[in-house]
Amino acid sequence: MFRDRGIEIKTREQILSMRAAGLVVGRTLELLRGEVKAGISTGELDAIAEDHIRSSGAVPSFKGYHGFTGSICASVNAEIVHGIPGERVLADGDLISIDCGAIVDGWHGDAAITVGVGEVGADLLELARICEESMWRGFAAAKLGGRLTDISAAVEAYVRANSSYGIVEDFVGHGIGSAMHQPPNVPNFGRPGRGPKLVEGMALAVEPMLTLGKQENHTLEDDWTVVTDDGRSAAHTEHTFTLTPKGPWILTALDGGEAKLAELGIACGALAD
Repeated sequence: MFRDRGIEIKTREQILSMRAAGLVVGRTLELLRGEVKAGISTGELDAIAEDHIRSSGAVPSFKGYHGFTGSICASVNAEIVHGIPGERVLADGDLISIDCGAIVDGWHGDAAITVGVGEVGADLLELARICEESMWRGFAAAKLGGRLTDISAAVEAYVRANSSYGIVEDFVGHGIGSAMHQPPNVPNFGRPGRGPKLVEGMALAVEPMLTLGKQENHTLEDDWTVVTDDGRSAAHTEHTFTLTPKGPWILTALDGGEAKLAELGIACGALAD
């Protein structure tokens, strides 16, 4: 399960470059959150994202990645992840996850949000809420000297205690830094106390993916878009974070995660610029 050979340990300066990339990602996602509405196409959202990333002095991580054509992934309803932006027009009641990455000075940031379009059913809003909250519980469980699956177990425990949602097991979080995807894998399930030790200078993208029904899925003929087998909706949330002696620092959250971590009784580990 774990690809833990060659984990990249960053210097303080490299983490600060990742923070710069993370802020571009976070601001781009907030811009897109405000643009999501019935009648807009996923391709239009992609164009807005690319323009904002490039005008911020960054480069989209996704565009051209193994041939991917977008600057964001736009996954709607039963699409779990890796939806290709294009002509699809959003409709009232849809649920869309938007995944975004940016590179600044060779260092990556990666995050995702799930947003309702117009009047969205309470069941879908709750799916998105649980997905996001489980991610934060994962951050709260991360401590220097702990183990990677402390995060995984906390994500799973929150989901299991508060829902019957499917936890997608085929796609996981990952290390991140000078490349978008690096060792180690970060599953959203499992027992605590396993995997690589959490050390200063490690950066991870934590990204739970939940389904309203069963977690089984398949990839469409476009070789990218992953959809639920049962056709029920999915949610996906992601942030990039690192650990400092003070605590977790959410590099793609505009406030570094300070407000949400405080709700959970956890200090934010932000470094001074």
